[in-house]
Amino acid sequence: MKFAFFCPKWGLEDLSYEAAAVRVKAAGYDGMEIAAPVAEAAQAIAAMKAHGLQTILMAFGGSAKFDEHKTQFRKDLEALAAAKPLFINTHTGKDFFTFEQNCQLIQVAAEVQKATGINILHETHRGRFTYSLPAIDHYFVTFPELRLTGDFSHWVNVSESYLGDQADSMARAMARTDHIHSRVGHPEGPQVNDPRAPEWEGAVKAHLAWWDKIVEIHRKKGTPMLTITSEFGPAPGYLPTLPYSNLPVASQWDINVYMMQLLRKRYA
Repeated sequence: MKFAFFCPKWGLEDLSYEAAAVRVKAAGYDGMEIAAPVAEAAQAIAAMKAHGLQTILMAFGGSAKFDEHKTQFRKDLEALAAAKPLFINTHTGKDFFTFEQNCQLIQVAAEVQKATGINILHETHRGRFTYSLPAIDHYFVTFPELRLTGDFSHWVNVSESYLGDQADSMARAMARTDHIHSRVGHPEGPQVNDPRAPEWEGAVKAHLAWWDKIVEIHRKKGTPMLTITSEFGPAPGYLPTLPYSNLPVASQWDINVYMMQLLRKRYA
């Protein structure tokens, strides 16, 4: 089984798609995961393709009003699919939408996927229908074909644990994970300040165990390629900063390259 490693455009907003592609290619990535405005999707993909890189596009619903959200979600998915990315990773729904409303959005994604042939994965993320491990279990029953982008750092944060008491549910989620976001979270936050630091060894090991299991599942299935995005986020926000100066405590770029190299070596 082959692996393809992706760099997020998140944190590289000051670079054009062309400049980002040059930097990402030189670092050894296979592609970029990009939350491009719909109108720029084709441009982003063309810039990546010119440098031999693959592209994952991201979709968001937007509005807190369900009817508006649903309409925009469908339009965005159709437009992004028309640009022919490798697949679409979507932040689907809202944690405050009803179960029935979120089901409608999952159905929209399934319809667009069927019509376009572009796979659509639903990211495990705070604030979405996938905000917690117990919440998503109900959707697995309703949608047996539901496929995920596994960013388990969010569930660690929401549950304030490394999910050791939810092993059966985690097994169900990992079996449905087709793309990994290799960010490391901890019980009080979705991102450790630096996964290279010894104090986070336990957090890193917990996430590695989940990723190893996903890799094992796909190897047994004979999956041709598994994709992984090094998705540590930038400062300010995800990456902690020092008070007053607001200087980041580590380099987002260096951390993401480190994670890519660590997992490339681990799964070689």
